[in-house]
Amino acid sequence: MNDLRSVLWLGGPPAAGKSTVAQRIARRHGLRWYNSDAHTWEHRDRAVARGHPAAIRYERTPVPERWSTSLEERLVMSLHHERGPMVLEDLRTLPPAPLTIAEGTPITPQITGPHSGVWLLPTPEVQRSRLARRDLLPEVRELYEYLADEIATQVGKHEARTVIIDGSRSVEEVAAEVEALFADALAEGPRAMSPAERRRMLRYANRSFVSQYLTFFTRPWARALGGTGDVVLPFLCECAHESCQENVEFAVADFREPPDGISPAVLAPGHTGTPGDQPLL
Repeated sequence: MNDLRSVLWLGGPPAAGKSTVAQRIARRHGLRWYNSDAHTWEHRDRAVARGHPAAIRYERTPVPERWSTSLEERLVMSLHHERGPMVLEDLRTLPPAPLTIAEGTPITPQITGPHSGVWLLPTPEVQRSRLARRDLLPEVRELYEYLADEIATQVGKHEARTVIIDGSRSVEEVAAEVEALFADALAEGPRAMSPAERRRMLRYANRSFVSQYLTFFTRPWARALGGTGDVVLPFLCECAHESCQENVEFAVADFREPPDGISPAVLAPGHTGTPGDQPLL
C-alpha cells in the first residue's frame, strides 16, 4: 500500500490551471498524473453507496433544480469536503513508484498537511476571466468563485505554500515555479525513466479520462444528454518523449480497449513511440 510519501500535491480552486501545470510536470519528469476531476463520478458513486445524504440528494434532484438551490446547498452537494478523503483512498491503491503528482480542488491542506503541497491561487480577476470562457451556468461560476474564497482561506490559515496566478506569467513559467518548489522530491524520485514506463504513465492518465465519461453516462439522467460517442477529448500523446506536450483529439468511444500493454499508442502526427507502436488514428 502506498504510504503517500511518493505523492506531490497540487491544489487550488477551479480555473487555477492545476491540470495544465500537473500534466506538464508529469510528462517532463516521468510521473504518474492523478487528476481528481477524472474520478468525480467514481467518488459520487462511492458516496451514494455509503449512504451520504448530499450525494443521494444530488442524484435524485433534476439537473436544473440542482443549480437553483442556495449557494451553501450547492457546496454541500459538490462533496468538496467528502472527496478529499476519497482522493487519499485512491492514491493509497497506487504503486509508490514512480512519484505521483495529484491535483484537484478537493486537495486541501487539511488532508495533505500544510507543507506537503503547493496551491495555485488565481486572483479573482483571473478566475472570472477564465471561467467566462467556459460553457458554464452562472450558478456554477458562482460556486467556483465561492470555492476560491474557501480554499484561499484554508490555505492562509495553514500557511501552506502558494503560487499566485495573476495572469502575468505563462503556463511554462508557472510550471517552472512549481517544479522549483518540488525540486527535492523530483531529484529523489523515483521517476519513470524508460520509454515503456513513461508510456504506461501516459496511458494511465488517458485511461482515467475514458473512465470518467463511462462512469458519468451510467446515470439515467446523464444518458439523456448523449453518450461517449459525442465526447471528443484532448488525449495525451504517448510518444513518451520528455519534451512532448502534444495532445491528440478524438472521441472517447474510439479509445482502444484494454489490455493497454498491447494496444496502439496514442500518437500526435509526426510522433513515434516505442518500436512497433502505431498511431491510434
